Amino acid sequence: MSDIPSTKPYLIRALYDWCVDAGFTPYLSVVVSERVKVPRAFVRDGQIVLNIAPHATREFVLDNEAMSCQARFGGAAQSLYVPIDAVQAIYARENGQGMAFEVSAAPSVDADELTAEDVGQEAVTAEAASEEPAKPKGHLRIIK
Repeated sequence: MSDIPSTKPYLIRALYDWCVDAGFTPYLSVVVSERVKVPRAFVRDGQIVLNIAPHATREFVLDNEAMSCQARFGGAAQSLYVPIDAVQAIYARENGQGMAFEVSAAPSVDADELTAEDVGQEAVTAEAASEEPAKPKGHLRIIK
């Protein structure tokens, strides 16, 4: 029974659809490693938060293996690629409702070389990144 697919990509897609249907902005919190393709200038404490709303992305694909799309950073279009196992949370920007996931420790590309365990489970935006690891909020659940 080891061929049973992970529930993680299905839950991410379901919460993405819920956010969009409810008029919320879906944010994806990602632990950055060498496998994650995002603009490194926006990585803070080994993670990045992405606005994946339909109006913020082009060529958006969310399948069982990865999320990929094009998005603008500082006015320049960038191609993004995020393996599903690097996603640590998906939530609505407006009310914080969503779900957090356990992310296995992976090498970080940030100067401090922090892993998922070092930065905590709360999604932190680049603007709100702090020196201390974030603590999980009560409305997000860790799915193993």
